[in-house]
Amino acid sequence: MPTSSASTTDAAKPAAATGGVQSLERAFDLLERMADAGGEVGLSELSSSSGLPLPTIHRLMRTLVACGYVRQQPNRRYALGPRLIRLGESAARLLGTWARPYLARLVEETGETANMALLDGDEIVYVAQVPSKHSMRMFTEVGRRVLPHSTGVGKALLAHTPPEEVRALLARTGMPAATDKTITTAEGFLSALDQVRAAGYAVDDSEQEIGVRCIAVSVPDSPTAAAISISGPAGRVTETATERIVPILQGIAKELSTALANPANNGQA
Repeated sequence: MPTSSASTTDAAKPAAATGGVQSLERAFDLLERMADAGGEVGLSELSSSSGLPLPTIHRLMRTLVACGYVRQQPNRRYALGPRLIRLGESAARLLGTWARPYLARLVEETGETANMALLDGDEIVYVAQVPSKHSMRMFTEVGRRVLPHSTGVGKALLAHTPPEEVRALLARTGMPAATDKTITTAEGFLSALDQVRAAGYAVDDSEQEIGVRCIAVSVPDSPTAAAISISGPAGRVTETATERIVPILQGIAKELSTALANPANNGQA
């Protein structure tokens, strides 16, 4: 899964080199390093990974704590603060908005409903959808939350996650059967992830809803783990159709990745 770790060179880069405000660049760099470390770190760890001196880090963290974006734990380590939740939720909604023109192209080129989903904690949440012109109501809808093991987007999002982390997630969520085709064992799901890595795309073949087939790919280098998919009746989304659809999905995922890296260009698909 993509990470947003910045290098020591980037952290130490003077503001003049980027045209930005150095203290802001450093503060956001520290927040990203905290996220990469699991959300909680000590000052010495931040100093070691960023290359910044302890007094500088202490001053920045004190400001972030005062603003509510970081909190100091009883053990004197620092954790990401609750005010970031609001920012993250708003950003996730915008991510779906930015993706809509690309999903609309997916519908035009495949004829099937297009979706975008994120991994939010242990769950999959659908943040955008453009329906096909065919009248068929499916389980995918904006705001819907599902468990990863029964969806194509879940497989795409977890395909490059270390197996021990996947096992831990499945142990927390359980693996209830949505249909009689749902994968319900950790070994079976890990085997499916092997297939996703080998093929470059994921399939949900009636595993979440009988008669519905979904094809999904992850969005490379997305700022947060994201995947796009198409879904439709198994009678239309056949093996033959899949061979045609996968290159379209992969191409649009790459274009979306580029757009997310350059938000000023979003909507210019």
